[in-house]
Amino acid sequence: MKVELPVRGVLFDMDGVLMSSIGSVERSWERYAVSRGLDPEHAIHLAHGRRAIETVRALRPDLDDATELRYIEDLEVEDNEGLVVLPGVKELLAALPEGSWAVVTSATERLARSRMAHAGIKVPRHFVTAETVTQGKPHPEPYRHGAALLGAAPADCLVVEDAPAGVRSGKAARCPVLAVLTTYAPETLADADWRVQNLAGVQANPDRSGRIFLRFDSVD
Repeated sequence: MKVELPVRGVLFDMDGVLMSSIGSVERSWERYAVSRGLDPEHAIHLAHGRRAIETVRALRPDLDDATELRYIEDLEVEDNEGLVVLPGVKELLAALPEGSWAVVTSATERLARSRMAHAGIKVPRHFVTAETVTQGKPHPEPYRHGAALLGAAPADCLVVEDAPAGVRSGKAARCPVLAVLTTYAPETLADADWRVQNLAGVQANPDRSGRIFLRFDSVD
């Protein structure tokens, strides 16, 4: 299905949307789990698409969450093996006007800046990280905050996500949601309005009024 969508802004998740970091994420959480006497598979499952502070609180509520957050953050910052920009990302970002897009990530600011620098993606003017919200995805706060930073209504901002929790966050914020099929099976992202394999087929054409016309072929 061909889609042409006029928006005022675009809100991108980072991991799995702009870059592939799944290897780093899973290796780091595996190391964390082993060091804390936990089941690595369970830790990795909990960690995907949510803030690390919430994951460590769920896994080891008996430990100091700030100390645990710093430990897992250090593990992830140190592991950049296999971190690559996903297809179409740099071309799409280059086509978007300055200030019309934001990154809305569950990562901490330190980790997000480290990964974006390693991948060669510029940090946008507007940036929502784990520290800038009180409730992470799937709560609507991250994407509501992102839309507010762009000065646009949520309904005028396209959310681009790869994870079910992020899709639910965007929908709860009343944003239209485009899911990329880079990480999860298509059926797990059925709540998204549209789905694409990656961003290589997404074109952006801004006009002088501040609108951006996005064109892409949605996967059934």
